[in-house]
Amino acid sequence: MLCHGAIALIRPLVDAGAIPADFPLSLPAVSGYSGGGRQMIEDYEVGTAPAFELYGLGLKHKHLPEIMKYTGLSRRPVFIPSVGNFKQGMLVQLPLHLDLLPGKPTGAQLQDMLAKHYAGSEWVTVEAAPESNKLDALALNDTNKMELRVFANEEHRQAVLVARLDNLGKGASGAAVQNLKLMLSL
Repeated sequence: MLCHGAIALIRPLVDAGAIPADFPLSLPAVSGYSGGGRQMIEDYEVGTAPAFELYGLGLKHKHLPEIMKYTGLSRRPVFIPSVGNFKQGMLVQLPLHLDLLPGKPTGAQLQDMLAKHYAGSEWVTVEAAPESNKLDALALNDTNKMELRVFANEEHRQAVLVARLDNLGKGASGAAVQNLKLMLSL
């Protein structure tokens, strides 16, 4: 789900002091159409939906309260969800101007903060940005995994942090199984 990727990227950085709770953030995200409900699924499967579309442009997406609650943010991020003509898969992005953050961290420092937070996690990993500077939204389909990456340009002091996950595999059922394993110490 879109909110899982956003929370996974933001919360560790808020906790580490790299992102202030009131910092203005934007969250562009793209998801496969299976997360859009029955009508959207039907439209895509019969070929009447566009190849790509933005939605939730009233800036009142249903996941914003959840993102606010679990990230520790006090300022509402600009959340820009979109859907692509693929059944499942998701990329959630967090673009940042590094010079505007406290301490002016590098991309490598942000990656280290994420890696420290998720050290030992079975389901969330922090991976190096590929040399191609590309990321396939479908690569984790049919898994309960989430990968976090930091793409940085130190010359321009910009970074884009990306969470990649399967909107079906990392959805409610995957979370339920994960929570049960934690509760039962499995």
